[in-house]
Amino acid sequence: MAWKKSTAQKIYTEATLYEYAVGALGRRMRTVAELKRLMRTRVSKQPDSELLVEAVTARLKEQRYLNDTSYAASYSAYRRDTEKFGRIRVVHELKAKGVHPDVIGKTVAEVYDEVDEEKLARDFAARKRLKQPKDQKEAARIFRMMARAGFSSRTIVKLLRNWKVEDETLAALELEREMAEQSPLAEDES
Repeated sequence: MAWKKSTAQKIYTEATLYEYAVGALGRRMRTVAELKRLMRTRVSKQPDSELLVEAVTARLKEQRYLNDTSYAASYSAYRRDTEKFGRIRVVHELKAKGVHPDVIGKTVAEVYDEVDEEKLARDFAARKRLKQPKDQKEAARIFRMMARAGFSSRTIVKLLRNWKVEDETLAALELEREMAEQSPLAEDES
């Protein structure tokens, strides 16, 4: 026999929504925007949904369970140290998670302040087991992979120059990246 879903919508009070939010934060850290989105899906059918969400959010902030600055600092440090991602990638990911641009700018600047981007790029290449490209196609693949990982064109070019990739190929790849960053689609993704 198949299980039937209950058609009755659970009614949340501030206390039950708070318990749900604490449970969600217990599973993993979340930004204010992520947690609000989760809570809104739970109480969307209730007339007082926005008041409940705001009350629970304020309570969690007051108790310091919810703090975008500490989230951004932890997230940035993890992505830098474990994943070996560059600054640009981390900024884009934090924007997608709903962190305020001022918080992102300040926090990411602090986390990446003492980082040597070239060393980080070499560490990323080693982590991904990238080797010296044999042809232009492989060089382009590596360039794009490094760009997606959040490294600047200047750093990627230095890495590829060390691998004896032709200047002509590097110039074409840099131009391609500049064109992609200026396209309307790139602005929509930011």
